[in-house]
Amino acid sequence: MELLTPGIGLIFWQTVIFIIVFIVLLTFAWRPIADALKAREGFINDALKSAELAKEEMAQLKEDNELLLEDARKERDHILKEALAAANRIKEEAKADTSKIAEKMVADARASIENEKKAALAEVQNLVAEISLSVAEKVLRKNLSGDKAQKALVDEYIKDLKVN
Repeated sequence: MELLTPGIGLIFWQTVIFIIVFIVLLTFAWRPIADALKAREGFINDALKSAELAKEEMAQLKEDNELLLEDARKERDHILKEALAAANRIKEEAKADTSKIAEKMVADARASIENEKKAALAEVQNLVAEISLSVAEKVLRKNLSGDKAQKALVDEYIKDLKVN
């Protein structure tokens, strides 16, 4: 039973050694360990604060990025609308120019046709006049081959002149 119940002397010396070790630890180890724990706690708190600040900064950056993206989308849409409007305007101007050119070409062609028509009519009139003169000359030569016929024609012309 001695093994189960320790002696008083053993308990005394264990208590003394424990108190000495406790005082030594309290003097030399407790303070550095406590300081190290406080420093670690401060480091952890600083890290948590830094992480929270970083999280807030990331949220702000994300918000800024979203705003920038939205602005970029608006700018892109605006540029696309302007480009579409410019393309439509250019297309309409090209259509108008083409229409004007076509109208001018048609007008020029009509004028050219009219000029050629007038020239052809003038040529036909000249030809008809020449043929008429030729026929009239031949008829007059045949009819006025004698002196009597010539005098009768001259008298007839004189009568017409006096009447008018």
